[in-house]
Amino acid sequence: MSSGLLTGMRVLDFGRVIAGAFCSQVLGDMGAEVIKIEQPGVGDETRSWGPPFVNGEAAYFFCVNRNKQSVTVDIKRPEGQAIIRELATRSDVLIENFKPGILAKVGLDWNDLSAVNPRLVFCSISGFGRTGPGMERGGYDVIVQAVGGLMGITGEPDRPPVKVGVAMTDICTGLYAHGAILAALHAREKSGKGQRIDVSLLEVQVASLINIASSYLNAGQMPRKWGTAHPSIVPYQAFRTQDGYMIIGGANDRLWVKLCEGLGVPELARDPRFVTNAQRVAAREEVIRLVEERLVTKTRREWEAILAPLGIPCGPINDMAETFNDPQVQHLQMIWEGAHPQTGPIRTVRNPVTYSENPAALRLLPPRLGEHTDGVLRDVLGYSQTQIASLRESGAI
Repeated sequence: MSSGLLTGMRVLDFGRVIAGAFCSQVLGDMGAEVIKIEQPGVGDETRSWGPPFVNGEAAYFFCVNRNKQSVTVDIKRPEGQAIIRELATRSDVLIENFKPGILAKVGLDWNDLSAVNPRLVFCSISGFGRTGPGMERGGYDVIVQAVGGLMGITGEPDRPPVKVGVAMTDICTGLYAHGAILAALHAREKSGKGQRIDVSLLEVQVASLINIASSYLNAGQMPRKWGTAHPSIVPYQAFRTQDGYMIIGGANDRLWVKLCEGLGVPELARDPRFVTNAQRVAAREEVIRLVEERLVTKTRREWEAILAPLGIPCGPINDMAETFNDPQVQHLQMIWEGAHPQTGPIRTVRNPVTYSENPAALRLLPPRLGEHTDGVLRDVLGYSQTQIASLRESGAI
């Protein structure tokens, strides 16, 4: 099997919770050696985020911590700080998402570690930024979804706002950070120097508003909640069928004609009230009512079998079982599986990118707390068993 794209790169991972942990996991999937630094006896917050638990291990932890080694170090102790400095001199990247100022208090911030390793790429992930009046705010995904505008445009019209079903702000931040790290490593090839990267959930969330932000900034348009519907295209939303909901995207006038044919009501396409998309937007409620009158006569799968061959974008709104049983999801082999020494079989959703020469791979299952402490101190730093035993006795590891 080919080595990963990032084989030979070492990442020192203080990426607690989601954004930082997801970023380092992506790098690990690509072949980087990721050393996850955790607090002795406690570990990453997601280790306690359950139920569900699998033989005492939180299923949540599994989703962002594969392809990592767990090393427990107390960074409040001088001996622990010395370990981190030594590891930093042997690492290419450090990822951290402590509150701003925490690492500086223990002598492990950018200024401290770049002094001992000028080639280090140091990525800080925060909730609200490393400077400014909001820098001290707790940066959890759902809070930033609210402050950053996403929650205000999510949900059904005339209903309370809702959060997105998964921590998308965290995930987007992790992806921005991963891209920034790779760009900084590329720049290092030319300059020989590392650099500090700052990325916050708030900045990423605001940047991710894309067309909504552009419409407000350039046209003064205040958005509203549309549920699954689209403000500018009709029909383009979820519809009830005989056995649940499906999504249909009649994104242009040609597809509207095809949809009417597939629904068995070709006369709707010729109705002078509905010929153009602009007319359909103006008559939104009537169009939706007429389309749904037809859709409730068959099941989601029956309609998919009729509409999809006509080129109409559509699909059932699936639950998790239906998602992972979907023939295309199964064809794409979206699950990685391995045998964990404590929980038994573990399945994780695979890295979604395919490389022709250096495929991403599941090399290490999500680690037990401190599972690799001795090995990393011995093999990376050259510590003797006596030194390791002494550090453990002192509580530094």
